Amino acid sequence: MLSIEQRIAADIAAQPAQVKAAVELLDGGATVPFIARYRKEATGGLDDTQLRLLEERLGYLRELEDRRAAILASIEEQGKLDDVLRAQILEADTKARLEDLYLPYKPKRRTKAQIAREAGLEPLALGLREDPTIAPEVRAAAYVDAGKGVPDVKAALDGARQILMETFAEDATLVGGLRAWIWDKGQIRAKVVEGKENEGAKFRDYFDHAEPIAKIPSHRLLALMRARNEGVLALELAPTAEAEQGHAEAEARVAAHAGIAARGRAADAWLLETCRLAWRVKLHLSLTLDLFSRAREAAEEEAIRVFGDNLKDLLLAAPAGPKAVMGLDPGIRTGVKVAVVDATGKLLATTTVYPHEPRRQWNESIAELGALCLKHGVELIAIGNGTASRETDKLAGEMIRKLGERAKIAKIVVSEAGASVYSASETAAKEFPTLDVSLRGAVSIARRLQDPLAELVKIEPKAIGVGQYQHDVNQARLARALDAKVEDCVNAVGVDVNTASAPLLARVAGLSGSVAENIVKYRDEHGAFATRMALKKVPRLGDKAFEQAAGFLRIPHGDNPLDAGGVHPEAYPVVERILARCGREVKQVIGDGAFLRSLRAEDYVDERFGVPTVRDIIRELEKPGRDPRPSFVAPAFADGVEDLKDLVVGMVLEGRVTNVAAFGAFVDIGVHQDGLVHVSALSRTFVRDPREAVKAGDIVKVKVMEVDLQRQRIALSMRLDDVPGEARGARPARDERGGGERNARRDGSARKPPGAPAPTNSAFADAFARARKG
Repeated sequence: MLSIEQRIAADIAAQPAQVKAAVELLDGGATVPFIARYRKEATGGLDDTQLRLLEERLGYLRELEDRRAAILASIEEQGKLDDVLRAQILEADTKARLEDLYLPYKPKRRTKAQIAREAGLEPLALGLREDPTIAPEVRAAAYVDAGKGVPDVKAALDGARQILMETFAEDATLVGGLRAWIWDKGQIRAKVVEGKENEGAKFRDYFDHAEPIAKIPSHRLLALMRARNEGVLALELAPTAEAEQGHAEAEARVAAHAGIAARGRAADAWLLETCRLAWRVKLHLSLTLDLFSRAREAAEEEAIRVFGDNLKDLLLAAPAGPKAVMGLDPGIRTGVKVAVVDATGKLLATTTVYPHEPRRQWNESIAELGALCLKHGVELIAIGNGTASRETDKLAGEMIRKLGERAKIAKIVVSEAGASVYSASETAAKEFPTLDVSLRGAVSIARRLQDPLAELVKIEPKAIGVGQYQHDVNQARLARALDAKVEDCVNAVGVDVNTASAPLLARVAGLSGSVAENIVKYRDEHGAFATRMALKKVPRLGDKAFEQAAGFLRIPHGDNPLDAGGVHPEAYPVVERILARCGREVKQVIGDGAFLRSLRAEDYVDERFGVPTVRDIIRELEKPGRDPRPSFVAPAFADGVEDLKDLVVGMVLEGRVTNVAAFGAFVDIGVHQDGLVHVSALSRTFVRDPREAVKAGDIVKVKVMEVDLQRQRIALSMRLDDVPGEARGARPARDERGGGERNARRDGSARKPPGAPAPTNSAFADAFARARKG
């Protein structure tokens, strides 16, 4: 048996020594971001992706070893552990193989086979199997004993059959072989439950569906299982494409493994029927459950990976930066919630306007918004993409036109996913204890335009809405994976310790929620931190936490210029050696690319810092605190295209990618319903993974290929020369979501046309004047 380090090394394409070093660091309390960034010499340069996989596999293999020890102890306690079985258990490399070996010895409730053994029927079962020349009825007659619960020959044979069936079903070699065979050849079959056709219409593509279990995409399997859970579909696992032929082959495999065949002997037919029942009654059912579980686990793993990748793209989306922003949380009946924040995200003003039905205060709303923009120097307007977003976008556009040269303002529609969750959260209550819950969402929408990462970390990751079937997967695993992704993103960007919120600081490597709150409290009481070393004065921020976190915490304009970048304080002596050799001040060196590129990292290594770290230090000095996120660009939605009914097949539109799934990408084109670009329509070249072509947040041009008004689905193509009706990517009938999880109306109202009047200049002027006075 290979060691844990050797097995993990094979999984992540690394050397055992690298894995061993990383495991020691993790066991010592180091975080993945810290190890990936600042311990490259120890791990041989393992990156955060490898380290996350290492961390996951380490947990699995340690659980496997714990389970192995428990199984060995249990069987030994029963007095049934021989050398052969011990060797098999020690060689088992998966939990499934371990459980197969343990099954015959696993304490279980009293079975029919156990009752038969208690009645003394095991010799009959063994005798029939070992010597089929004697007729079963003849051999069974000797075991009839009413006092033992065996009143006749039939009862004796039934008991013997139960013993053999259980023996076959608990044979680890047989079970393992059948499992591998069915995984390779088996098919999942779905049929609609009678009478559920209308209720389950969203799953109609699967009403009569069959697909190999080993090849079914994760999103499709999760859709099938959701439909089964909702009582719409019945699922079964056929051993092969031809179900009955597959069952016959499975029965033959059981018989062959047991050494049973039709050779004209007296007990052959009885034994073959026992093999048939062992398959039909026990093995097929248990293997179906087992393989469904295996397939679901793989599907969940893929769904969690997709969710994590999308979340990363969203968190690392381009920030608009430190600009005054007005956030508009659209609504019809309940009004448009408004919040204005300054360049640092501080809340300046809130209000609610009612431009839509039923009040239709269009002019007054424009005037009030315009007055706020001028008063607070608003540069950007962030409009939530929920109910009435296009109507509100039109409102903002008209206001900008009315202001003219008095203000230069751009408007951007942003995702409001999770804004309502934030509004009602404990975090929001702490930030804005006196602010109405309905207005907190507008603040979040404004701030997420300024800095998506800083704002979205306040929301539970799975509530952000960029996953597929996030409510159907293992919630503990999902939470762990998404938390890890958020941690990696936050530490990749770095955090300004003097402006960051407690939720953002809590995502920095090594900092707990309580320590993050202590940092904010200390900052409020003592003013901005002048140096990183001053962080050690924060209560409960000890040496270990400082070591893990310091490199990711930034202090722009502090006493030490190095504190503004990603050089860890422990490595400042390396910078001092560089400065000593060149005779220059640190401020003169920072940003001097020509000088820094002339340095040889090998000249500054010592026993603690090797070439990889020194190279990182030189790169950081060249571009201190560099932000890995892209530059900010806003999509331009087409005027007059606000509803599905406005779409015309063949239109070319601009939109923003909101979600990327295994089967394609969803794009917001400004009609309240995302369109689907199927993976086959993302590019002229073959795309294995949609994220090779697009990422959440990307701005793309798409062509409308088909519109299904009844099911509210839009088929799009990024291959702009595709001809509607001929393109392979036009698949509106199957968006694979089983109903989807986006576009819920947060205020519960039905979306209506704005019915807004065209304001006259005098009406606007009068309303604007009244708003300015107020």
